[in-house]
Amino acid sequence: MYTYTLSEARNRHGEIFDRAATEPVLLTKQSRPSHVLLSATAYTKLIDKLAELEEAAWGKKAAEAIISETMVGTEIFTQALAEIANGEA
Repeated sequence: MYTYTLSEARNRHGEIFDRAATEPVLLTKQSRPSHVLLSATAYTKLIDKLAELEEAAWGKKAAEAIISETMVGTEIFTQALAEIANGEA
């Protein structure tokens, strides 16, 4: 990843935007990371991948909860089913 200072970005913005079209560019302020420039296409891919990973993580947590029977409300649900089965509901 190429790195430029914010001052360089002001003076060489055409070059920096051209580079950001093909790869992320790091901008620094006082020698510290400040901003990252990337193309809209790269940003969209990044957001889509993040959503995919979040969905997979939640799916994994749900599967683990089902396997370990620790889903939220398990006790209440089980009690309600027992009451229905016993004609108490």
